[in-house]
Amino acid sequence: MRRVTLPERPDWRAHAARAGFTFHTFDDAPYWDEGAYYAFTLAEIEDDLEAPTREIHALCLAFAERAVADAAILASLAIPEHAWDAIADSFRRRDPSLYGRLDFRYGGAGTGPAKLLEYNADTPTALYESAVFQWLWLEDGLATGRLPAGADQFNALHERLIARLAGMGLPGRLAFTCFPDALEDRGTVAYLQDCAVQAGLTAPFVPIEAIGLAEDGRFVEAGGGPLDALFKLYPWEWMFADAFGAAIGASPTRFLEPPWKAVLSNKGLLAHLWALAPGHPNLLPAYFESDPAKAALGTSFVKKPLYSREGANILLVRDGVLLERDEGPYGGEGYVRQALAELPVFDGRHALVGSWIVGDEPAGLCLREGASRITTDRARFVPHLIDG
Repeated sequence: MRRVTLPERPDWRAHAARAGFTFHTFDDAPYWDEGAYYAFTLAEIEDDLEAPTREIHALCLAFAERAVADAAILASLAIPEHAWDAIADSFRRRDPSLYGRLDFRYGGAGTGPAKLLEYNADTPTALYESAVFQWLWLEDGLATGRLPAGADQFNALHERLIARLAGMGLPGRLAFTCFPDALEDRGTVAYLQDCAVQAGLTAPFVPIEAIGLAEDGRFVEAGGGPLDALFKLYPWEWMFADAFGAAIGASPTRFLEPPWKAVLSNKGLLAHLWALAPGHPNLLPAYFESDPAKAALGTSFVKKPLYSREGANILLVRDGVLLERDEGPYGGEGYVRQALAELPVFDGRHALVGSWIVGDEPAGLCLREGASRITTDRARFVPHLIDG
């Protein structure tokens, strides 16, 4: 694994416009950054990232099976009691999952095994740029000779998303929702709508504020039309806290992601995974903040809220000294404490590896980097390739 710099294409914004990549820049700062790429060997991809992704995801499914049958686990995750039956029933029905992303600390061969930092199991973004635009970047770079001849990319996302959507037994109409004014969320949803259409489904967009609840318990859009199936880029913890949260379990509406993914999209998962598989080479020791066993971590650790997005309210401590913290609105539900595993630094940038799951299979890779030790929404997306 290495970081390779190269001049960006002078016309890449025109490429982005043609591809529908509308959120490549935030507040006049680049989000997409093709002034560099990360190069991996095939062994690093297959052995160090793809294999652990499959194994950790399977471990997460084993934990979910325990969690839905154990009220103490659900309570430890700060999931409201009115949601427990909806979560358990969803898992027992084996409601299918579409996708997720495991974030790893990984610095390349010889730097130790990839370590799970968190699982974005419910509302992961960075999907379109992972599946489509970095692949177009690779194709263009190969065609123009800017990239090494014969280079490849760990990226089967697009094909697998379409196949998964076609094979989930969904109704013919799958609606999609998010906050329309959130550019990255809307871009992610628009891409998944396109995948759904290619899978043979009708895929309308319904703004989150236009969704209501009918007397028969079905969720409906403005005008009363039923939502038999709904993809929502809207976290389960928010849905459970909403006024209609208690109605989810009895509703015939099918959700993507399904309710059982709430037990995996929670940082408390990290403590439970460590208890389930202590010493696993791809896990970091982790404990609930209320657990006296956290003392085993000593004076170097990361403190994470159970619910958090884009690094908000995360705190890093090394040898008792505060390294970095990010502010935000989270933390009221509790925290976990995880062993400190600082991101590797390449050319002064801290790099985070995201490994995608579609269904239950690894499907691709994305890299985010920034000056901060904490990966926030200001971190840049940098493409990758395989050349060895």
